[in-house]
Amino acid sequence: MTVSNLPPLVTVFGGSGFVGRHVVRALARRGYRVRVAVRRPDLAGFLLPAGYVGQISLVQANLRYRQSIFRAVEGSSHLVNCVGIMFESGRNTFDAVQEFGVRSIAEAASAAGARLTHISAIGADPNSESSYARTKGRAEAAIFSLLPDAVILRPSIMFGPEDSFFNKFAAMARIFPALPLVGGGKTKFQPVYVEDVAEAVARSVDGTITSGRIYELGGPEVMTFRQCLETMQRITNRERSLISLPFGIASLIGSLASLIPFVQPPITPDQVKLLKVDNIVSDAAAKEGRTLEGMGIRPTLAASILPSYLVQYRPHGQYTGSGRAA
Repeated sequence: MTVSNLPPLVTVFGGSGFVGRHVVRALARRGYRVRVAVRRPDLAGFLLPAGYVGQISLVQANLRYRQSIFRAVEGSSHLVNCVGIMFESGRNTFDAVQEFGVRSIAEAASAAGARLTHISAIGADPNSESSYARTKGRAEAAIFSLLPDAVILRPSIMFGPEDSFFNKFAAMARIFPALPLVGGGKTKFQPVYVEDVAEAVARSVDGTITSGRIYELGGPEVMTFRQCLETMQRITNRERSLISLPFGIASLIGSLASLIPFVQPPITPDQVKLLKVDNIVSDAAAKEGRTLEGMGIRPTLAASILPSYLVQYRPHGQYTGSGRAA
């Protein structure tokens, strides 16, 4: 009988995405072997230098095809799912990716005797009005029905160098004289640093947090939609009018924009539905220690990180308003 001295193998689905790349790096720093399962391995080579030679490998997998999922998990002791979509495109529907695909990952984990960490989202609810939140909620139920000891992480909106929230509105501020505040900008968020989320994932793989639970991950402060945009404007030195946009009008704009082929809509009717509900850590999760703080992770303040990458959106780059010569 041969005993392997190799470190445990962790397969990360969606490892080249915004969250996934940080998860891969966090796991590699801990010494795990990491298999990155993505639709386009040829575009994920930038991850390889995050580990020593041979530590990180790439494999093709698509959550719409169960066979590719089962093939990707062979030999793994732990699976991490970072795949999620904010809008539907072609065959990549919420049902196909966030429900069918996640169930297939859970089935593959069960068959392989592997543990699972799944990144969901605050607001996941099988009875939600939003298709995004509804499929997230159904996926969670499917996971626990197959793997009662799984770990589910529900982050609020995440910020970091590649985020699609602050970067998106900062880019819009470069072009447009005004920015929309859907629903008046009253929706509450609890922005959480992507590196903190990656650390939470790594601790779940380490087995140092209680399994079989849903954790809600938020930053140290609650901010309204308006406050998020005001913070972005202060950092980028761009003053834009903030125009309140009723939910109904925003939904109509989203419906019309979604009809334009090959163009990612600025907002969709489903995202408008999401904005009707606050996106913050629940009192129950905080009381029961199902948070970053409960894991022993000190959440990072958004103001300490946002300037490091939003500086590129200033009118003249990092030296705007500094009094220094370029």
